[in-house]
Amino acid sequence: MNRFAIKAGLGACVLGASVLIPAQVSAEPAATATGTELSGMTVFLDPGHQGSSEGHDLAQQVNDGRGNTKDCQTSGMTSLGGVPEHTINWNVSQLVKSSLESLGAKVVLSRQDDTGWGGCVDERARAASESNADVAVSIHADSTAQGEDASKHGFHMIIPSLPIPDEKADAAQSGGGLEASKMMRDAYKSDGFVPANYAGVNDGLQTRADVAGPALTQVPLVFVEMGNGSNKEDSAQLEGTDGQLKHAITITTGIVTYLLTGSESAPAEELAAAPAATTEPEASEDSASSTTTTTPKATPKSAAPDSAQFSELMEMLAPLLEVEGLDGLQDLVNDKNLGLVSDLASTLMSVITGAGGN
Repeated sequence: MNRFAIKAGLGACVLGASVLIPAQVSAEPAATATGTELSGMTVFLDPGHQGSSEGHDLAQQVNDGRGNTKDCQTSGMTSLGGVPEHTINWNVSQLVKSSLESLGAKVVLSRQDDTGWGGCVDERARAASESNADVAVSIHADSTAQGEDASKHGFHMIIPSLPIPDEKADAAQSGGGLEASKMMRDAYKSDGFVPANYAGVNDGLQTRADVAGPALTQVPLVFVEMGNGSNKEDSAQLEGTDGQLKHAITITTGIVTYLLTGSESAPAEELAAAPAATTEPEASEDSASSTTTTTPKATPKSAAPDSAQFSELMEMLAPLLEVEGLDGLQDLVNDKNLGLVSDLASTLMSVITGAGGN
């Protein structure tokens, strides 16, 4: 399908601003604008980690979903530029939330701000399950060293080893969770992001038995590691407003593609192809780093066919970003401009439904 049509439409929804849609998008037949394209659908967003653990014991042992226990939570990584992971995750999640809500979806957050406590990993999984969301997305950034690590880079999705002891969690993650994770992986690759070249990641997927969230969540879950905060290039993108925006657009693309084209089950053939990494350190779900001695494998280079269009979009937005930052972009989505957002969203919907998926 026309990937830039999706990205441009979603970018407009994220921003809620008067962004010009390129000619190839306007050429697509547009449906009647409703502003309720995702009406009736619920998305649970988990911005990984939290701003403060004051008054809480991070080492408190909680259920890991596989008959054992693990630490409640950790503070997460810090990028090379000194930006804490919880803030990166929060900023990206807020942009995704604005985009999804402008399309009519209900969005439930695991934590309500970036300054306080957001719950242990088992509490977040329980909140996701109780939300009855159509899909849950846990947003994280990885780390492989305390300092710079130039050799390891890229994004990946964490897939739980199957079977999961809890039958409902097993059904959710072996079906919709796996399918949604693949669609998110595909969205990342299509937007020019490179799959990780470390920790047993195979084409953007990493199978793990030591991450509690997927083993405890009873709705389809996507666990995103946006990049390696120890890598100079990845870190710069994670820290910057333009990079966070690009991640948000891609994550929203993956979510919307799954919500509109996904099925209730998915084949598990890629589970066998993606090697388990149970001997690796914890993921950023509850670990400040995941240092590994894995020998880097050759990483296929993905082209970025839409980089010129994205650069043009960022050039238009640069003055607003400099003055208002990400919060200013979020504030643009309101009742007064919802009609514009709906027009752009309907173009997106017609492209997706007309092309039959990703």
